[in-house]
Amino acid sequence: MDLRVVNYILARLVLAAMAVLCVPLFLAIAWGEWGSVRAFALSLGLAVTLWAVLVTRARRNNVYDAITRREGVAVTGLGWGLINVLGMMPYLFGGHLGLLDALFESISGFTTTGSTVIPSIEALPASILFWRSMTHWFGGLGIIVIFIALLPQAGQSTVYMYQAEASGRDRVLPRLRDMTGALFRMYAGLTALCAVIYWLCGLDAVTAVNHAFSTLGAGGFSTYDANAMAFDDVWLEGWMAFFMFVAGGNFGLYYKIWKKGPHALRKNTEFRAYLGLILVASALVAGDLVCARGYEVGTAVRYAVFQTTSLSTTGFVSADFDTWPALSKGVLLLLMFIGGCAGSTASGLKIHRAVLLVKNAAAILQEKLHPRALAVVHMNGHRVDVTELHRTGNFFFLYVVTIVAFGLIYTLFGTPMFDALAISVTTLGNVGPAFGVAGATQTYAPLPELMKALLCIEMLLGRLEIMTLLVMLRPEFWRGRK
Repeated sequence: MDLRVVNYILARLVLAAMAVLCVPLFLAIAWGEWGSVRAFALSLGLAVTLWAVLVTRARRNNVYDAITRREGVAVTGLGWGLINVLGMMPYLFGGHLGLLDALFESISGFTTTGSTVIPSIEALPASILFWRSMTHWFGGLGIIVIFIALLPQAGQSTVYMYQAEASGRDRVLPRLRDMTGALFRMYAGLTALCAVIYWLCGLDAVTAVNHAFSTLGAGGFSTYDANAMAFDDVWLEGWMAFFMFVAGGNFGLYYKIWKKGPHALRKNTEFRAYLGLILVASALVAGDLVCARGYEVGTAVRYAVFQTTSLSTTGFVSADFDTWPALSKGVLLLLMFIGGCAGSTASGLKIHRAVLLVKNAAAILQEKLHPRALAVVHMNGHRVDVTELHRTGNFFFLYVVTIVAFGLIYTLFGTPMFDALAISVTTLGNVGPAFGVAGATQTYAPLPELMKALLCIEMLLGRLEIMTLLVMLRPEFWRGRK
């Protein structure tokens, strides 16, 4: 492990964070929010100090040629830690939150979880709310992915950083920087389109941009205490549901569609499964609301479509689903568990893994019925390698064990079992709202401090898909060079 290489890239990452912090700083100056100006200025000063320390301990020559898998994983894990620490400073220096709560809010933002410990969001200055939404946007596509896309000197060796942060993204272009650049431009373009449509639906420009950041970033932070319930606008909710669905799809697939036409969409197994899952889940929830609660069909469909797209990706809330029937809650919990597609801004188990697990189970049953037959699993028209199936099974095992383990720990704090498991599912899946004590209309503020600290760890595990952080805990990772 060459820590000088790690320090060099981390210094560049901090330099990028400094540039990003200037945006809400300038907005705070323009809006005359002088308390926020001080908070962002102090945060910027801390970032400059950290950058200077890293630079003095960094390698200067042939840095990108020296990156190995170890350095890539270390940069990703430590980079996410540094960015979250810098991200919490405006909350802390502004006097809005204490140390742990500020860290929680920052991690929740960058991991696009969307859980909050702020009792009254509307009481915050507009520049702080803008920063809060920005954390979703930069964390959505991925801090490292955006960093690679905008870094002029990045070479192909940065693929190790890319792999440590993102799994399952299609290599739509042979060169990594070209690919990340294409993904970033598509991400930025969709965000701009989303903001314009929200503005045309009646939101003011700043609110539209805030919610566009949260929507395409699959986060769920709002500038209102009531979240999306504050709008009560069927057209706006419809567009939000559409863009949340888009955020849950594979951005690499969207690039293929842009270049090769819609036939790329028809051939994609994962996207068809994603669309089918949302349609079936929406129908089940709508039917349950009509039959069990007596909702009108139109109202039931409106709430069902919004919440099924939201809780599989983003975490916006248009209704108090905590009061819905058991079947609806079960469907929503399943969506929180599965999440969005690989290559999306959503987290969770991911649709492609769920499809592979189902197809592999069917293949095993086929072999039991016909022992001499060779059952083969196909995805997107191609045969899936056995190694990939094994990796998928291993990840599924780790994912379930992590949910159960954290859920059981949360019960030690007096949280009811179902609520604890739901909190664990939604935290590891980076969705946000859960049920009960952390339901649609609740915040995480009343939870015990130690439980909040554990939730911070689980959010990071979910965003980096467990393996990156677990590998860094092994002593041999920091020894040797392979």
